[in-house]
Amino acid sequence: MKDNLIKYILGIADNSLILGQRLGELCGHGPNLETDIALTNISLDLLGQTRNYYQYIAKLKGEGKTEDDIAFMRSEREYLNVLLVEQPNDHFGFVIARQFYFDVFHYLLIDRLQNSNDETLAAIAKKGLKEVSYHLRFSSDWVKRLGDGPTESHQKMQEAINDRWVFTNELFLKTAADEAMIKAGVGVDVSEFKESYYQKVTQVLNEATLTVPDEKYFQKGGKEGIHSEHMGYILAELQYMQKSYPNLKW
Repeated sequence: MKDNLIKYILGIADNSLILGQRLGELCGHGPNLETDIALTNISLDLLGQTRNYYQYIAKLKGEGKTEDDIAFMRSEREYLNVLLVEQPNDHFGFVIARQFYFDVFHYLLIDRLQNSNDETLAAIAKKGLKEVSYHLRFSSDWVKRLGDGPTESHQKMQEAINDRWVFTNELFLKTAADEAMIKAGVGVDVSEFKESYYQKVTQVLNEATLTVPDEKYFQKGGKEGIHSEHMGYILAELQYMQKSYPNLKW
């Protein structure tokens, strides 16, 4: 039970950690000051949520483990985030497409996680719902602005929407740990809101005058610890201090 619970929480928390790290790369590089600050704040929101999850995992593991151990001292295969969140920033359209696809899912997940039998997870979800709601509003608005903008803006947004689409189905794949936690009343059965997810995505894309991709081949692997080539570079930067100077005291 405990091992499955830890893996289930990692499946949620690692998404926020890696996406937060990706967004952190944009600090000082946004298209304008307001958007730059907004993306940085979203990164901080995600990292704050990650801390709550990792603190809970550290408590479950015991043996003096800390949130930093969970965040920094694992190998690549031990991270259970989906492939979507580790995709590179490329141009601004790619940043927004990745954020939008994740935000729709994240909101639907957290909204339901509030009803978990696990009081700690339910509390984390309730605390984070307002933040996640803002994230979804932010990314949805930008999809519409870029999609329904000038020709070049529209083309680049469509390019990004098409490219990141192939990573969306993995959001709904369930691991053995997921299944066990759903059965225990702790986890959320994501398959129950898959249809709602794609309806919301379609609605926003239609409002943005963008075409919904019809690609039927989807990428997967991250939830099982099998990542894209981008993940190693993310972890090299994320883990540098902790791996270079183990047990460092500030």
